[in-house]
Amino acid sequence: MASYFCDSSALAKLYHSEAGTPIVERIIRDPDNNILISRLAVVELPSVFAYKVRTNVITRDDSAVLLRQFQEDIISGNLQVFGLRHSELRAAERLIEEYAHDVRLRSLDAIQLAVALALSYQQAADYFVAADRVLCNVASMEGFAVINPEQQS
Repeated sequence: MASYFCDSSALAKLYHSEAGTPIVERIIRDPDNNILISRLAVVELPSVFAYKVRTNVITRDDSAVLLRQFQEDIISGNLQVFGLRHSELRAAERLIEEYAHDVRLRSLDAIQLAVALALSYQQAADYFVAADRVLCNVASMEGFAVINPEQQS
């Protein structure tokens, strides 16, 4: 059984079809996989849906349906949510200090990666899944096996 930590950029593809959706669906819907997300994703996904409304990609009604599906996946246990602790925030600070002068590592991405790394150190996360090239590169430099669904064939 493999465990996948999904960043919000990948997770959003499960709920709204776009480049990389088939790969994310295959990973998340496989009953043999554990899917891990951070508490931050619970905040970020509604923001992603709201952005799609503002940019006329989906309607408000669509957004409400997508959010309900996301919440149902959490309640059913399809997505395991892991909270943010002080240690993850310190790790995110380290990631920013180490990488952000050279690449565009954003603060929320660093927090996502810090949670994933904490899970990896506990042998709870095997793969890091994100649709962000910079974040995937940093995760790879941190030792993660990385899947960018937009880069897969």
